[in-house]
Amino acid sequence: MKAMILAAGYGTRLLPLTQNTPKALIEVGGKPLLELCIETLINFGFNEIVINVHHFAHQVVNFLNSKTFDANIIISDETERLLDTGGGIFKARQFLDGNEPFLVHNVDIISNIDLAKLFNLHSHTDALATLAVNQRDSSRVLLFNPDMQLAGWRNMVTGKAIISNFSPQLTAYAFCGIHVISPVIFNAIKAKGVFSIVDAYLSLCKDYKIQGVNQPNNFILDVGKPETIKIAEKFMHLPNH
Repeated sequence: MKAMILAAGYGTRLLPLTQNTPKALIEVGGKPLLELCIETLINFGFNEIVINVHHFAHQVVNFLNSKTFDANIIISDETERLLDTGGGIFKARQFLDGNEPFLVHNVDIISNIDLAKLFNLHSHTDALATLAVNQRDSSRVLLFNPDMQLAGWRNMVTGKAIISNFSPQLTAYAFCGIHVISPVIFNAIKAKGVFSIVDAYLSLCKDYKIQGVNQPNNFILDVGKPETIKIAEKFMHLPNH
């Protein structure tokens, strides 16, 4: 099974920790976020893993070269230009394309979501993408219709909204940074260069099924700020997390 870890970002919210260290190598409980993410993917059966790099890319590459993982690790080099989430996925197309879906996981997400279950759920639907979501406080939310199909987006601070598929009943969910994508997407998206995968989903949901899967009882944490590291470490030390 194939997966991609989005690890190229600057990690500005984690400053000053990321002043000389890439976000992917910030340690939680004595291990870099990247190592934790790789181990999680391997535990769920993913054995082909693509990792994009940009900020302090050489540090990430050196770290990966110093480790041995029970998976085929491939680097997608974005050192010349940071391509955002959608552009990063498309740059790695040669590794991800084919007849099987692939999972995409943000490097700074720590959760106890059953990734194999999410992957299998997607595999048995006709959805273009299946997004792990939950209801939590977030400044930006995705809007889903009663069938949990993506219909829009809203900025909860400014009130700005994008409604791509009108429905009289829309429910807000926060995206968890974990999604399963069918390779059909490579032909469906017309955007090139730097673009957000969420923006692409909002454009595509008029013509394709972008499915949300609520994760109401799972621990999901975006390790985006220094104070969230302690929360993550506390979770990791819980028995049977």
